Amino acid sequence: MDSKEILQMMDHKYALFGLFFAFHNRLQATGDSFYEEITCKQFFLLACMNLYTEEAPTANELAKTMGCSRHNVKEILNSLEKKELVYLQPDENDKRKNRVYRTKRCMKMAGKYREKETVFMQMLFDGLSDDDVDNAYRILSKIEENLMNMEVK
Repeated sequence: MDSKEILQMMDHKYALFGLFFAFHNRLQATGDSFYEEITCKQFFLLACMNLYTEEAPTANELAKTMGCSRHNVKEILNSLEKKELVYLQPDENDKRKNRVYRTKRCMKMAGKYREKETVFMQMLFDGLSDDDVDNAYRILSKIEENLMNMEVK
């Protein structure tokens, strides 16, 4: 019996719980092989930066957006700084905060992968209708909300 058959036999809540971990591992491995210069987590951080249109984010803001610790974000930022893809600059109003900015090199790299990213997304969602994607988004957003409500405060 293969893993797919085993999952079919399980209570789907437990199977889905396990699939989240397997999905994460496969997504990270595939993403890490996608870019030459950066890892999948580094790409995710850069993508999250796009959500901040008013002003550049801080490490704390990125940590909340990414759903990980500030320490984890700082490690990713240090690596991206060494690659000259981001730089940190003190906030004008609060010098205790550092804001994260993309470099010209980062913008150039983003252009290099734009078409490849489109193909990747098409392949990732192949065989799914827009309604399927909308439903998956709605369901996973609710599970994310539940997880956030479970966090120790």
